[in-house]
Amino acid sequence: MRSASTPPAAGNGLEPGFRGVICVSFGSTGDTAVPDTDGQPRYDLHFEAATADTLLELRSVFSSSRVGVRLVLAGPPTDIRAAAAVAADCGLLGEEVTLLSQETGPRFVYCPHCLSTTTDGAAGTEVKCQGCATILTVTDHFSRRRGAYLGYSAHAEEAA
Repeated sequence: MRSASTPPAAGNGLEPGFRGVICVSFGSTGDTAVPDTDGQPRYDLHFEAATADTLLELRSVFSSSRVGVRLVLAGPPTDIRAAAAVAADCGLLGEEVTLLSQETGPRFVYCPHCLSTTTDGAAGTEVKCQGCATILTVTDHFSRRRGAYLGYSAHAEEAA
């Protein structure tokens, strides 16, 4: 999976030989920063956020895509990483996916205690799990499978 905070300086950022591109953008802008697909088919989608309904629609699109397709995800990190997790679940390889992150907005934090996902938290900070109320320390380890940063109990070694 390629990740960039800004679009490539030259060309379209896609290697030769791809069979088409799915461009998905999230947030207030609809620009995915891939203006030229060298004449290959392009499928543009725009969503405000990566909601459950949005991810279900993307699952349908990704599941019906063909070998050789490339995926470009643009927008806030939380949204594009959730969509990238769905793409991986549908069989797209990391090499077929490009993330264009705006590097703003909240993060998803995965709680290994109750298996839920909590919104917000920067690496090294603490956040209260919305599922089990455990205070989690947010790591900088991102799980592509979960589409979230991993958290762990901040006070696990303290005596109760």
